Amino acid sequence: MAVRSPVPFRIPPCSRPFLRFGASRSHTLRFLEPSKQSLPSRLLIAARATVFPGGSSLDFNGDPPSSASPAAASSIIDFLTLCHRLKTTKRKGWIKHGIDHPESIADHMYRMALMSLVAGEIPGVDRERCIKIAIVHDIAEVFVVACYYIVICEFFYFRFDELPRYVAIVGDITPSDGIPKAEKSRREQEALDEMCRILGGGLMADEIQELWQEYENNSSTEASLVKDFDKVEMILQALEYETEHGKILDEFFISTAGKFQTDVGKSWAAEVVSRRTKRLHDLA
Repeated sequence: MAVRSPVPFRIPPCSRPFLRFGASRSHTLRFLEPSKQSLPSRLLIAARATVFPGGSSLDFNGDPPSSASPAAASSIIDFLTLCHRLKTTKRKGWIKHGIDHPESIADHMYRMALMSLVAGEIPGVDRERCIKIAIVHDIAEVFVVACYYIVICEFFYFRFDELPRYVAIVGDITPSDGIPKAEKSRREQEALDEMCRILGGGLMADEIQELWQEYENNSSTEASLVKDFDKVEMILQALEYETEHGKILDEFFISTAGKFQTDVGKSWAAEVVSRRTKRLHDLA
């Protein structure tokens, strides 16, 4: 049963970059139900850390610091260190299909950004915005969520330098995981909120939130185009893995068939499918 009352606690300095908040801040730990994930037996509870005003990122005039200020630089490096996980977390769909050393989430987003760049001038489409959306659309998949796992021994002694090993991650959620879209979106939104707090808020964080929401809600022509790029990049990668590993990855082509929204997306997808059809014909 969850304990709802907050327990005040001052978090000591942490040597890990992505848990270092810079200025001293007041935190409240809220005890939650234990995670259902497979975790070490000594992990007894989970706790939520919430940052409250007191270590504000605003300067003494009430204005956000410039990106060159020490405070802003610290927040940005913390943010970028967290984003390192985008480079090291492999896309789960490929792992489930037995692909050795598959692409990372960052690999996927990078080629989507390239797609936005090389798409050329499309009437009514802001290409620069497409690039930005592509860069951030999956950023929350490997971000630290609000629940941090704490290792507590029999005498309730714990070390915060062990905390990073048990950080809860949203993860690359695939359709086969059976998680409803609304729940996936909620988890990613919570993770994105934490990311923007680490970044220090302000215009940069607001832009990331806006770009992510635009993609999530498919609320613009640019978002629709990038969603098509997401699918095109996936089936192109599937074709490449079929060629490299001698596999048949029908699932990825079936799941995207007929779901492209833009002329560019339909054209590019048709080219990938045509190349795959020719390859399978040659192998027959």
